[in-house]
Amino acid sequence: MTNENIVAISTSLGASGVAVIRISGSTPLSVAEKMFKPVGKTKVCDFIPNVMYVGEITCDGFTDFGMCVYFKAPKSFTGEDTVEFHCHGGIAITKGVLKKALSCGARLATNGEFTKRAFMNGKLSLSGAEGLIDMINAESESGVKAGYYLYREKLTAEITALQDRLTDVLSEIDADMDFPEEDLQVKSTEKARVELTAVKGKIEKLLSTFHTGRQIKNGVKVGIIGKPNTGKSSLLNAMLNYDKAIVSSVAGTTRDVVEGEININGVKFYFSDTAGIRESDDDIEALGVGLSKKILNESDLLLFVIDKTNVDKTDEEIESLTAGKRVLTVINKTDIEGDISHRYDVAVSAKNKTNVEQLKSMIYDYTVGSGMDVNGDFLCEERHFFALKRANESLTEALRNIDLVTLDLLSIDVLDSWSALGEISGKTATEEVINNIFAKFCVGK
Repeated sequence: MTNENIVAISTSLGASGVAVIRISGSTPLSVAEKMFKPVGKTKVCDFIPNVMYVGEITCDGFTDFGMCVYFKAPKSFTGEDTVEFHCHGGIAITKGVLKKALSCGARLATNGEFTKRAFMNGKLSLSGAEGLIDMINAESESGVKAGYYLYREKLTAEITALQDRLTDVLSEIDADMDFPEEDLQVKSTEKARVELTAVKGKIEKLLSTFHTGRQIKNGVKVGIIGKPNTGKSSLLNAMLNYDKAIVSSVAGTTRDVVEGEININGVKFYFSDTAGIRESDDDIEALGVGLSKKILNESDLLLFVIDKTNVDKTDEEIESLTAGKRVLTVINKTDIEGDISHRYDVAVSAKNKTNVEQLKSMIYDYTVGSGMDVNGDFLCEERHFFALKRANESLTEALRNIDLVTLDLLSIDVLDSWSALGEISGKTATEEVINNIFAKFCVGK
């Protein structure tokens, strides 16, 4: 693919040891010839691919001593000829090199244009590109692993294998329709039933990993709820291991949602300490209670905190609000003597940090799952989930009607399933979807 030369700063703009300016297109060496003077006898036009050359980078108003490397198509990230300048990482230097490259004939790249060219040139799939941006934006080890699963084309390989099986079914159907005199319909129908059932099973297995995959990638939302003065803020501080929330014996101290985050076994957990849920004449506190109810509905897990020394009807009323939710009931203040009169999952002392680590383990098990291998393969992207869901629905329809319709009508549902799967790899994705994905990237990528 022949393209005009594009250029961008590929590293963060700021004071650093080294900055990288990347040029990709049909003739990036022609740009390099105008602004790079190598040390030694090798001319820029004679650069050996994948070899780093040192020399002077001439800019408007100053010269920097740096390096230049040439990647020859198709063995480059974009699949095009590519040149990189490695200069000193000062802001003025980096901008100066970029400005000079622009004056020498390159155009400033748009968001994600380098990666988009890699996709267009067959260097990675659409899901691979999504994995790359997921890795860049990941805030936890598990998020990086989830992105890497996509980036290394593991999902694409699975999807391609499923599409190949559907292609074989379509080929069998076409052969039967082309030669009806050979009476192949019964044989083709039975083979199609076996193959479509197998593909459907694999799709459903992938779909079943979506909920956990989303949590591994994006983190788990945990809401801490209960009536006022049960020690919710103290519990948050104990789990974070620092004082994030204001702690007071005065009921209603927490007026707004206080948030904090920790990593448990490589997965990010986002905690929201809410205002105590109760009726209040205080307008500000009432707003806080309203936010608490919003957190209650949006959390993946609720920690329902009860004060061991003060269990009453209000606790029962709050507990009724958690119906249908994933809840861990936490009895707090076990440092105070007395019996526990309410059912619970774990008893802690936020004040003394007793059983706080046990609580963290339970939080992980209740969400990501006990014994779950976060190094496994999971479906993480909502776009992929809905594409697989459509593919599965088409196969369900095909199998429901397989003995009731002619083979040409059956092939319509099979082809619909094949096309839905192709949206994941990019084979059948619309231009709008493709552009939206690459718009998420920064300019230098």
